[in-house]
Amino acid sequence: MNPDLFRADLEHKPEVLAHLASALRSGDPWAGSGIGEQTHIVMLGMGSSHYANAVAAARLRSHGVAAVAELASTDLLPQVRPGTVVVAVSASGGSAETLDAVARYSGRCPIVAMTNVAGSTVTHDAAHVVDMLADAEEGGVACRSFQHTLALWLDLESRLVGSVDAPAIVERSAQASADLLDSRERWLPSFTAAAIGPQGTHLVAPVRRLSSAQQGALMLREAPRLPAVACETGDWSHVDVYLTKTTDYRLVLFAGSRWEPELLRWVAERGSTLVCVGGEAEGATLSVRFDGDDDDDVRLLTEVLVPELLAASLWA
Repeated sequence: MNPDLFRADLEHKPEVLAHLASALRSGDPWAGSGIGEQTHIVMLGMGSSHYANAVAAARLRSHGVAAVAELASTDLLPQVRPGTVVVAVSASGGSAETLDAVARYSGRCPIVAMTNVAGSTVTHDAAHVVDMLADAEEGGVACRSFQHTLALWLDLESRLVGSVDAPAIVERSAQASADLLDSRERWLPSFTAAAIGPQGTHLVAPVRRLSSAQQGALMLREAPRLPAVACETGDWSHVDVYLTKTTDYRLVLFAGSRWEPELLRWVAERGSTLVCVGGEAEGATLSVRFDGDDDDDVRLLTEVLVPELLAASLWA
């Protein structure tokens, strides 16, 4: 793991995303996967792969597609039923837990591997392979691969139910990522001062983009090794609000939940420090805006770059 190379990986996001958008326009990465509207999709992964899978599965279920995301380490894997297809997601292709779960499904149903490493172990039992096209992450941190996992799931969603124009979203997200990178000198110092406290950082996002908070918190733990946790915006008032009374509470809010008013009321009453990403929030010390943040799907693919850049700066 290398902080300078991690920063370089982040700086290449716009270029690599643009390449992915082009690939999605010219071909179908899911062709031959056996996945259709009636498929029972079981998504397996660990860490950031699971974060992306969980959001994707919830989106597909909201459109009537049977999809579930499970940590590959579970002892409670879903049963195989007619139409089951397992999608094993591993950027490196070598996550031990994911390989173990794949082995338990091998020979019982079709397996699709989504990976960033051609020929990696996770592909060995796969009937179909989806290439993340995220290029090698030289810094040793899964950042572009997380973003590309979400993008590829959006592409599948668009092909199954036609709810989104995935290539257009990926193109706009490449532009949005470039905008955040170009503007970081204006917002990153103030964002750092507000978001990093003596007792850690709390990142909050709506259910439909919970992966942003989870991945953002992981970046702070994995890179500069700082305490950080994720929470869902509505659930925050039930599980995390208590810490605002007893700690120097630092909150990074990914904007867009209809449950924000209750959160903002408690934050104001307790005098907690709030910074907002992708929107405006009353009482925020700082709001980090970017091109395209009026589109929820662009937010989904882009906003995590804010805590990633924070983590890279602190790690360096």
